[in-house]
Amino acid sequence: MRIIRGKYKGRHIPTPTNFKARPTTDFAKEGLFNILENVYVDFDEEPTALDLFAGTGSIGLEFASRGCRKVVSIEKDFKHWQFLARVCKELGASEWLPLKGDVFKYAASCKEKYDIVFADPPYALENLKDIPEAALPLLAEGGLFILEHGKDYSFEEHPRFIEHRTYGSVNFSFFR
Repeated sequence: MRIIRGKYKGRHIPTPTNFKARPTTDFAKEGLFNILENVYVDFDEEPTALDLFAGTGSIGLEFASRGCRKVVSIEKDFKHWQFLARVCKELGASEWLPLKGDVFKYAASCKEKYDIVFADPPYALENLKDIPEAALPLLAEGGLFILEHGKDYSFEEHPRFIEHRTYGSVNFSFFR
């Protein structure tokens, strides 16, 4: 895993080979952050971000590196969470908080609002179509929700959908 820009730029963090997570490709991650920086997000304003289904932590770390004042990453798998916590400590990333927990339970009980919510669930997740309804209430006024998903899903009919982008086999749907 590589951090592309910001204060942790250029850091290569080897992920354990036994991980079940499918990390967002560098190509897709670069495309995503280019559109975020050029269209949707002013990182100089130090937004807050929530990373759901954190996996390797690649997206959460990129948010932290680019200037988010607070990034919370939720990961259910214990080994993945342990890895995230170790990387956080090694980097001294005080703005990044990896939490172990279920995304849907966290969303149902969370009182905090975030400027950016990103979700990268397993593409085969049975209730993937329910993620926008769980995540959208977590947005601050004017916030942005990004859902990474496979090509078999379309969210264009959702009333808060604003855009779809494809980078290779990776799809991002954007909601306000």
